[in-house]
Amino acid sequence: MINRQSLQNTITWPTGKLDFSPGCLIMGILNITPDSFSDGGLYDSAEKAVSHGLEMLHAGAAIIDIGAESTRPGAQPIAAEEQIRRVVPAVEALRKQSDIPISIDTFNPTVAAAAVAGGANIINDITALSDAKMAKLAAEKQLPVILMHIQGTPATMQQNPHYKNVVAEVKDYLLRRAAFAEQAGIPKERIFIDPGFGFGKTTEHNLSLLRHLDEFVNTGYRVLAGTSRKRFIGQITAKDVPADRIFGTAATVAMAVAKGASIVRVHDVAQMTDVVKIASAVIGDK
Repeated sequence: MINRQSLQNTITWPTGKLDFSPGCLIMGILNITPDSFSDGGLYDSAEKAVSHGLEMLHAGAAIIDIGAESTRPGAQPIAAEEQIRRVVPAVEALRKQSDIPISIDTFNPTVAAAAVAGGANIINDITALSDAKMAKLAAEKQLPVILMHIQGTPATMQQNPHYKNVVAEVKDYLLRRAAFAEQAGIPKERIFIDPGFGFGKTTEHNLSLLRHLDEFVNTGYRVLAGTSRKRFIGQITAKDVPADRIFGTAATVAMAVAKGASIVRVHDVAQMTDVVKIASAVIGDK
């Protein structure tokens, strides 16, 4: 049984607000990169990025997640200066046209600070605030944070992922990082946890995490699930092209909603908005 009683319907902070009373929210992915695994190079200018961001907003996105560094398996680090050059103009331009919450997808505090100065107001960190400067930034600016689990780094994470008990180990890690975030001055209600589907996990690891996602929900933190177009979906469905994994993604999104996820991070916003609406209606979470 999923326990949502301790979760607030509305989360507010000085520069933003998220209302979960309708149920699970959609986070639209906006990669301003030449090499992301699914949509690299498609939105590599501020104009293209803003146009796509507004399209996602009108299609049902409640959050736009902007990143300038690919974290696909095997990806190499990008200098902070280059990330800032890519991401800040898009953040600033989108902020001028909308008050939608914008999350900055980075684990570099310098990049995050520049994006926040430009109008981003959520920090999405795949290393779960491993750099204490990121926690300090989030606490000082009073911003929500998304803490993700990763085994290794993007460059190494898929070489030989191994766990004795993937659900227990990932959950324990995220709880420890959430406790660190709270100690750094970030209120519990502004902390989201993300099991990190595809980040140092085999197909079976990913399936196990999705199967037991309610255990993460029952920790009392809101949960983000990011399964969109991931490789494990392609391995199950024999779809080598990420964009062809939309129906497989839909199945994982429906399961995540049924298991109590508060946010699903997706590429195909219009289609997944319908999936979330139907799944929420079926389980009575609307």
